[in-house]
Amino acid sequence: MVTSVGMIGLSEGNGHPFSFSAIINGYSDAGMATSGWDGIYAYVRQRDASEFGINGLQVTHAWTQDAAQTRKLCDACRIPHAVDRLEDLVGVVDAVILARDDFENHAAMALPFLKAGAHVFVDKPLSLDIDELRAFRPYLDNGKLMSCSGMRYARELDDPRANISRYGAIKLIRGAILNSWEKYGVHLLDAILACVSSKPVSVYPIPSGHVSLAIRMDDGALLQLDALGECFRTFRVDFWGTEKNSSHEIVDNFSMFRRTLWHFGESIRTGCPAIPPPQTIDIMRLLIAGRRAHSENREVRLDDVTI
Repeated sequence: MVTSVGMIGLSEGNGHPFSFSAIINGYSDAGMATSGWDGIYAYVRQRDASEFGINGLQVTHAWTQDAAQTRKLCDACRIPHAVDRLEDLVGVVDAVILARDDFENHAAMALPFLKAGAHVFVDKPLSLDIDELRAFRPYLDNGKLMSCSGMRYARELDDPRANISRYGAIKLIRGAILNSWEKYGVHLLDAILACVSSKPVSVYPIPSGHVSLAIRMDDGALLQLDALGECFRTFRVDFWGTEKNSSHEIVDNFSMFRRTLWHFGESIRTGCPAIPPPQTIDIMRLLIAGRRAHSENREVRLDDVTI
């Protein structure tokens, strides 16, 4: 059975509509070559044909705020239908992928589809607005909504994700990313918190020329995250335990995106949440707490962010 998917984009600097659609549908070499997303074209060309396609999913419709970009997306990723208005997708497709990271617009764009009964994947971060998160929560709980960073499924973290007990007691975890805490902090939080069983308790700022935050975990471990702003591309995670240490530079976008989309497809098939809903909510709470801690230069407890 085919699940028809509507792809929604674009936001500045975010090529996920092209990469996600290509992974699901395959791609046109000529269309992708002229899409304007050279990095995506380079990494999809390196993959075997067997790696394209997600069981049951087919991107059948696309919308962006720019008709010319929508046409490029359809040409690159073999999408048969370009629509002129976002609302034209409501009731037409079974599922929607909101492949935009401008989180300020997520609720307005996603909620009409959720209320109409569609399955929805929302690109990271879901929202940093408490009222919007409260509106989203029932759909996380009933399995209709999934939202995360693909780094939750990064292949470079397969070993700590499967074998964190071999590290002994975790003393310190560090993560570093480019760009802002608000948009990119979720990459590190999804990547790291998917590997450990401990929970964040509070967050406080570390004086620096960029956003640097320390998170106290309930097992006594310290999690230090640095959003470096404009810098050379980096998505790095380091673990230090009493029995083992490891360092991981996350570079394989294709694999993490494919895994993410597979889990979205499974949530549609089974009707069960792909990610335990409290985990998604806690990561959003932590993003909000981190922003408060940095802007107010104080420690903020997660319990102070109530959703």
